[in-house]
Amino acid sequence: MTRIVCCISTAVLLLFGATAARAQYVVVPGSGTKIAGDDFEDKNWAYQFNLPKASSNLDDQTRMPLGVSSNGLWYESAKRGQPDLIRRVPTPPGGIKGSKSALLIRTRDSGVPGVTSAKSQQDDLLFNTRSGSIPISWSPSTTIRVYIPSFDKWEPRSDTSFGYRFGVMATTFEYKDRRSLFSRSRRSRRRVEKREMHYPGMFITFHSKADGGKDSAYFIIRADDYGRDVRGPEIKQTGWWTLGMSLTPDGRIHYFAKPGIDDLTARDRILSSQYGSVRFETFETFFLDILSKNNGRTWSTPWIIDDPAVYNGSRR
Repeated sequence: MTRIVCCISTAVLLLFGATAARAQYVVVPGSGTKIAGDDFEDKNWAYQFNLPKASSNLDDQTRMPLGVSSNGLWYESAKRGQPDLIRRVPTPPGGIKGSKSALLIRTRDSGVPGVTSAKSQQDDLLFNTRSGSIPISWSPSTTIRVYIPSFDKWEPRSDTSFGYRFGVMATTFEYKDRRSLFSRSRRSRRRVEKREMHYPGMFITFHSKADGGKDSAYFIIRADDYGRDVRGPEIKQTGWWTLGMSLTPDGRIHYFAKPGIDDLTARDRILSSQYGSVRFETFETFFLDILSKNNGRTWSTPWIIDDPAVYNGSRR
């Protein structure tokens, strides 16, 4: 049964001096039926790098064929290319009960192959749900366990290091000027709808003591009701964390995080938002971002994940 939390938010209507209440429903990630996932326990699990990798976001080069895992669940992004190191490793201490293997993801030469920019660049690793588009009326969600290393093992620079994101098809509304039929000097505005992919998500950002103060890390959430990035909670505990995101039929996205490997609950919600002037329609995939300085020498922070899964919360 889908775990649904009902919260009441009150909006104060200053113009009329009245108060209205609206029920907001939040689906806890991991609710409903699991439709896809990977536990990395297969000893034959491997990743096929088909180099050179893609970098079409920078130079319009896709460089087919794309990299893919042996089980077909993970594949290279045609937009940015896959991380340089994708390897099955022993599960770090404190992981899910019974887990013996997890996935290490790390990169060094992000950006255009053979080009060092000395600027932060990212590589992407995409998950194949094998289910096609999932309407948000089904309240899809995903969960993932992420091993956050101790701060002395991070790439020594202040910047975003890791991203966990959705690919969601949505309609965006824009207003454009148009000339009046009766006067060249008069203009009116028309609403234009554009259907395109959007990429909400959660990022982990590091502040290095090399830039003053002490090492620290925190979440950044993309995005709030106005499409702005929001600073989330500080990461005061390293080791395993459980992250999750869900979509609900009202077009909202919900972000969850907690230290440890226990299932998420309603108390672990960080933010719910309408994601700006966007109308979500279908969930397509989730993916991971790994960022490095791309200086030809420095490896990114080593990120380890386990037990990622996709769920259908309900069918309406």
